[in-house]
Amino acid sequence: MKVFITRKIPDIGVKLLKDAGFKVKIYEGKKPITPKELITIGKDFDAIITMLTDKVDENVISHFNKLKIISNFAVGYNNIDIDAAGKRGIYVTNTPGVLTESTADTAFALLITAARRIIECDKFMREGKFIGWDPLLLLGMEMSGKTVGIIGAGRIGSALARRCSGFNMKILYSSRNKNEYLENTLKAKKVSLKALLQKSDFISIHVPLNKETYHLIGKKEIELMKKTAVFVNTARGEVVDEKELIKALKSKKIFAAGFDVYEGEPNVNKELFKLDNVVLLPHVGSATFESRSKIAELAAKNVILALKGKKPVHLVNKKYFDD
Repeated sequence: MKVFITRKIPDIGVKLLKDAGFKVKIYEGKKPITPKELITIGKDFDAIITMLTDKVDENVISHFNKLKIISNFAVGYNNIDIDAAGKRGIYVTNTPGVLTESTADTAFALLITAARRIIECDKFMREGKFIGWDPLLLLGMEMSGKTVGIIGAGRIGSALARRCSGFNMKILYSSRNKNEYLENTLKAKKVSLKALLQKSDFISIHVPLNKETYHLIGKKEIELMKKTAVFVNTARGEVVDEKELIKALKSKKIFAAGFDVYEGEPNVNKELFKLDNVVLLPHVGSATFESRSKIAELAAKNVILALKGKKPVHLVNKKYFDD
């Protein structure tokens, strides 16, 4: 059986697949594979390990006659039409749990970097503008004792809350379900999205992208935020109306923002590069040696189970495969 991987991944994943007796082909392109290339190459494979940048829609899936599994190298899977796959008997899997801590680290890093204007300070120094200490130089926002609002209280949101708790921050969260851990251990309070936006000094979003969360944060929501608010997105770019957020940052309706993801990614709105009150990362939320290796391992194990005739553990279209 043959496995196609659409991008080079940590060696542990490839080794697991080869040790299991599969032939492995890795796409050599430096940019994300195009749908046309994915169809041309992928149609001859039994399994494909896809990246979150790969658009695997119904048209692409319709060309896969041999395919048994699409193993997504990510927690999110909005890049794949999971229903189209399920109707054709193709498993779709993801890699939950293994990038929680690394992504929470990134969200927290963005919060503190934006709040304390670290990028501005670095640029100020490199440009030779520092002539000595000044009591009003590059003042930022203190985090201790402030309120952080976490939109989406799943694994990553909860992990971020732990970090914020260590900074003596008050925690609000908005989520469909009550989070017992946050409330009992960290004394967090579940509130409506509107209340969270109005009361929080720091806001971090951790929801998946779907029809309900597209532009969850738009003009109306941004207008509810404090003028001193710091907003961070490490989820998906499309959950925020980026143009409206840029307008708010330009007019100083909010203090600062941190981005790891972008609407229309990999294209980035050029207006962001003109703003000093933003921190821009190149989608590196889970980019640690440890995390990416674990993702590769889990993605490979999902494939191995499927090609050995077993149901993968991390199915996201499980309703099509219920016994």
